[in-house]
Amino acid sequence: MSQMTARPDPAPSRLKYRMERLMLTPLFRLLLRFGLPCLLTFGVASWWLSVEENRQLITDTYSDLRSQVESRPEFMVNMMAVDGASDLVAEGIREMLPLDFPISSFDLDLEKMRETVVSLNPVKSARLYVRQGNVLQVDVVERIPVVLWRNDQGLELLDNEGVLVGPAFLRSDWPELPLIVGEGADRNVTEALDLVAAAEPLAGRLRGLVRMGERRWDVVLDRDQRILLPETDAVLALERVIAMDEAVDMLERDLVTVDLRLPHRPTLRMTDGAVQELQRIRAIEAGEPLE
Repeated sequence: MSQMTARPDPAPSRLKYRMERLMLTPLFRLLLRFGLPCLLTFGVASWWLSVEENRQLITDTYSDLRSQVESRPEFMVNMMAVDGASDLVAEGIREMLPLDFPISSFDLDLEKMRETVVSLNPVKSARLYVRQGNVLQVDVVERIPVVLWRNDQGLELLDNEGVLVGPAFLRSDWPELPLIVGEGADRNVTEALDLVAAAEPLAGRLRGLVRMGERRWDVVLDRDQRILLPETDAVLALERVIAMDEAVDMLERDLVTVDLRLPHRPTLRMTDGAVQELQRIRAIEAGEPLE
């Protein structure tokens, strides 16, 4: 027999077999297809960013692009408009927000500017936004003064919450506002307004309210008359006094005070002249000789 020709072994090598088995694994194919390119990219990028000049180049490029965008005309604010404020308050707002127009809207910290505006005493609330036309709009709600408070600092205007609105230099400048005096009066403005409303029949004679000991009120009338009110139910007590006055003209008499601090035992104090006259009348009635 002739010698047979040697044939190559068709079986794959062990390494090739293992590689073929790995290629059949989905996770390995995923890592080979996406993981390896990402790893190479990350490595190259890390090496490139490790150079200081390259990092500075990125920073400068970003700053230039941002500056170009922010300085575009459609993002520039050219003026400021203040609505809802008096001329004096509007001028104060402009002084507290010294903006150099035109200015990019990206450079405006609207919340911080709003807090600055609200810090003004006359301003109750404010809203700031950039409206159409590249205008910084400031909408203001002012505090409305309802009383004058006389204290160690002089005359001051308060709103219905007892918050300072501003100074008042002359009482005659605010004749329509009631006057309150005394320490703690600013913390009880609501009660003071209720008393003023209840004293409407005495409006022509009312001079003001005095807070006594931070506990209660005295109603001061002309002719140096006072109505001393209790700590509680002060409005009801004042209404009782007004009812008695309407019935017998009590406050038209020579009285110094009407003391209602003890609601169940009101006390009247008369002037010295009235006391002497009363004593004279009683002496006449008793038949005593007059001096």
